[in-house]
Amino acid sequence: MVAHRFGGVYSDALETVVNIAAALAALVAVRVSARPADANHPYGHQKAEYFSAVLEGVLIVIAAFSILRAAWAGYLDPQPLEQPAAGIGVNVVAGIVNGVWGFVLITEGRRRRSPALTADGIHLFTDVLTSAGVVVGLLLALATGWLIIDPILAASVAVNILWQGWRLIRMSVGGLMDEAVVPETLDLIRRVIADNAEGAIEAHDLRTRQSGRRTFIDFHLVVPGTMPVSVSHDICDRIEGALQTEVDGAAVTIHVEPEEKSKHPPRGGVRIVVGG
Repeated sequence: MVAHRFGGVYSDALETVVNIAAALAALVAVRVSARPADANHPYGHQKAEYFSAVLEGVLIVIAAFSILRAAWAGYLDPQPLEQPAAGIGVNVVAGIVNGVWGFVLITEGRRRRSPALTADGIHLFTDVLTSAGVVVGLLLALATGWLIIDPILAASVAVNILWQGWRLIRMSVGGLMDEAVVPETLDLIRRVIADNAEGAIEAHDLRTRQSGRRTFIDFHLVVPGTMPVSVSHDICDRIEGALQTEVDGAAVTIHVEPEEKSKHPPRGGVRIVVGG
């Protein structure tokens, strides 16, 4: 035993174990999400990433509450640390493991355009800083003799990972609930449609949703009633190609309508209406 009770050292070590298990689950989920669409999953398997993110968030929250419970016991009855050098070594190793896993996840996440993996890697790099803080705190406790520093640091680590776990759960549930893209991406989509819809009258009922690496975009495009089908098709191809260039992983669906379906009077140029 490095310490008689859970303290800053063990809280950080437990978090590292949770992170490794969750990272392995995330990598498995990424493999599943990369499978092509099939008869049972015509929109693909991208949401598998969100299930792994939920698992990671739940594991982190459970670990955080376990740490808080043990830290409270240590606060009420501080115990002297045994083998402090071994405890520091545990945290140094934890920091190295977190750093390596973080690098792997960020690299893989960017290569696969996976926000879930990239965020997980950034989270692990944050834990490297946490490990460093715990080591500093342990050294201070040894130098000053204030053993209460250790459970206080454990509680601080627990609060940090509880927040991280909540953020991961919130993000993954948002993906499962088909949340729209962030406002900045929505503005980009609107600009791309407007810049490439020459010949059309209006685009309305613009809807978006994020599913892992894929961004689904669909809208209605109003064109003059006398426009040949081939011309309207060319406009759709132009818009779709531009969106796929500007938005990574874009999957675009466009429904063409005649001008009497326009929902708003023309004001010059192509009017883009979100959700209506």
